[in-house]
Amino acid sequence: MDVEAHMESVWFERQRFEEAETRYQQHLAGTSQVNQASQGGIIQELAAARSNIEELLARGSSGSSSAQLTPEMAARINALEKENKQLKKSVTTLEDQLRRLESRLAALEISSGGAPPAKAAPVSDDDDDEDDFELFGDDDEEDAAAAEKLKAERIAAYNDRKSKKVAIIAKSNIILDVKPWDDETDHAEMEKLVRSIEIDGLLWGASKLVPVGYGIKKLQISCVVEDDKVGTDILEEKITEFEDFVQSVDVAAFNKV
Repeated sequence: MDVEAHMESVWFERQRFEEAETRYQQHLAGTSQVNQASQGGIIQELAAARSNIEELLARGSSGSSSAQLTPEMAARINALEKENKQLKKSVTTLEDQLRRLESRLAALEISSGGAPPAKAAPVSDDDDDEDDFELFGDDDEEDAAAAEKLKAERIAAYNDRKSKKVAIIAKSNIILDVKPWDDETDHAEMEKLVRSIEIDGLLWGASKLVPVGYGIKKLQISCVVEDDKVGTDILEEKITEFEDFVQSVDVAAFNKV
């Protein structure tokens, strides 16, 4: 900044410098009209201007060598240095990978080159070829027959096990509430009639009398049924046929066995 300021001052004093130079030249040529006192002042001014120029030039050369970098230039230089380091690291990595690849290729070449070549099968006569073909053909037929026999035996064994396997029968435990008409109904006779119902897949269980109110008791009886053969609809229909004893039938509970 000092150099630029001095240079600007020299530029603004150009006219003064040129006038001094003209007077000096006139003095040398003998055409100057100035007196002896003024000539001495002009010479001094010219010498001062020259010394000022030399000083400015000296400062400019020294200042340019010692000038500091701007922040933008420093940041750019740092970025270039980082990029240079990354490039060097990438090159080193690629060189290592290339060396490992070359070593692997060398190992593969050695392993493939060291394997002995396969021996060619000896050429036999036509008669021998025909005999060998027939021999192997018989073996194939025997193997196929043995495989078919083994397959048939396994299928037969599976079917036998399947036929002997007992099928799972789905069953349910049902509790029925059989309600009489009044308290004068013969509960023992009513239970006897209910148990007289016989259906394939029906098995009667325990029973008891449960008070309802006003001296009336209902018959609560359990049974086990096969789901595919007996349903609650059939049981209700059969029991309500004893209309002299039974008023209604309700399902109190229904559970899978």
